[in-house]
Amino acid sequence: MAAAAAVYSLYIINKSGGLIFYKDYGSAGRMDTNDSLRLASLWHSMHAISQQLSPVPSCSGIELLQADTFDLHCFQSLTGTKFFVVCEPGTQHMEGLLKHIYELYTDFVLKNPFYEMEMPIRCELFDINLAQAVQKDRVALLGR
Repeated sequence: MAAAAAVYSLYIINKSGGLIFYKDYGSAGRMDTNDSLRLASLWHSMHAISQQLSPVPSCSGIELLQADTFDLHCFQSLTGTKFFVVCEPGTQHMEGLLKHIYELYTDFVLKNPFYEMEMPIRCELFDINLAQAVQKDRVALLGR
């Protein structure tokens, strides 16, 4: 695995399937706003369909999608908000990073008195702490 940045991008989708947060971490194929909205909507739909089609009772949906050029890891909160990262193929420990991002979301977004539920996230403290968490994850990968 290369020592470059493991996380390509992060998406947060509300329970209705609307993209409420998107951050690109310098991946080679940057997407415009419309493409990121389409990807979030598509992922929400695929996740919902996978829950219904799964032969496993109480399936929570797709947690990992592996492709030749990327992996997509997903964490869904109990409220239905989905957090997913697109990262280098074979990147380990993304579940821990996603859960940490969820903690940052609860601490800095949901506890913000000016934030309206299900609306796009515009919170400077969340952005700062998120950048630190992703950078810390990158540094940890370099040490492996």
